[in-house]
Amino acid sequence: MTAAPPGNASHAAEPNPPRSAAAEPLPYDLVGGEKGLRNLVETFYDIIEREPEGRVLHVLHLRGHGVAHSRIEQFNFLSGFFAGPSLYVQKHGHSDVRQMHEHVEIDAEAKDAWLNCMAIAIDRVGLPADIKARLMAPFARVATLLVNQK
Repeated sequence: MTAAPPGNASHAAEPNPPRSAAAEPLPYDLVGGEKGLRNLVETFYDIIEREPEGRVLHVLHLRGHGVAHSRIEQFNFLSGFFAGPSLYVQKHGHSDVRQMHEHVEIDAEAKDAWLNCMAIAIDRVGLPADIKARLMAPFARVATLLVNQK
């Protein structure tokens, strides 16, 4: 599951506006840039593939493009979502999460599992609680938008 930049409730990522030197750090920098983001995504998908908390998500991924594909695309998307390089947009021309997930049946259980697995991953990579809160709030908003099944 992917989303628009933290703090943006739309379903598509917006281009990043110019920033002043005194601006708040970008989420991309807060997670540790490319290396930190890759670690977060790999940890998240390891949970999905290997742990009971991710079982429902693993089944959904097996019905779709598979976990290996999702590891790549999630990294690409979150890079732009966190105000880093817009890798997903460069590759696909958009970052509309509804369009990305229109083929996936997402119910409340899947939404909650995604959020729980991401929260676990954030903890495992050692991000502080304030950064976790800053990341999880927009994830929760977008995850709720993606629910398309009762």
